[in-house]
Amino acid sequence: MEINAIITAGGTSSRFGKTNKLLEKINGKEVIKYTVEKFDIPEIQRIIITANSSIIPILAGFFSANPKIKIVEGGSTRQQSVYNGLMAFCCDYVLIHDGARPMIMDEIIKNAVETVKTKKALTVMTKTIDTIKEVDEEGKIIRTIDRTRLYNTQTPQAFEYNLIKETHEKLKGQNFTDDAGMAEALGIDVYMIEGDYRNIKITTQNDIAIAQAYL
Repeated sequence: MEINAIITAGGTSSRFGKTNKLLEKINGKEVIKYTVEKFDIPEIQRIIITANSSIIPILAGFFSANPKIKIVEGGSTRQQSVYNGLMAFCCDYVLIHDGARPMIMDEIIKNAVETVKTKKALTVMTKTIDTIKEVDEEGKIIRTIDRTRLYNTQTPQAFEYNLIKETHEKLKGQNFTDDAGMAEALGIDVYMIEGDYRNIKITTQNDIAIAQAYL
């Protein structure tokens, strides 16, 4: 049984600033190194990084000594980048994770690896703790949404390989922001496993300070 991990690193970091957030150093080590190292475990056979072309030479230098890691060029959208990663290697199951989530916990990864073997499609999630309100175009609150069944989606998301590959092929050319959403759109049952509130996605400069404390 072969399990691979796809790490998405194809974004331009437009909301972060002039530098690529994945190359930002936290406590002396780049964000992308923290993330990739989390998935370098015996249960995962290959790690495929789908990268923006501008940072491929840098990433190649970072990971040249590890034969387990393969770097491929990402696409213009996250959906295209993930599909490029899926096409790089066939396997039995695949975990898909944001390169900008370096605080992912070891136990969550291992839980995803074990659970996907029976559930076939899952995503890591945390219970929504804020009060959520729906607002119209003019900024007027329409209603307060019952949060008792609301969850925030994180990564990794994990799938049976053929299931998610066929999902991508059926929805080719669209622009979904997460793979679980693609599966849901085709009526596939997707399950949740408990995440961690520390597993934030680094998006702005302020997130670096939070990550520095956690890491």
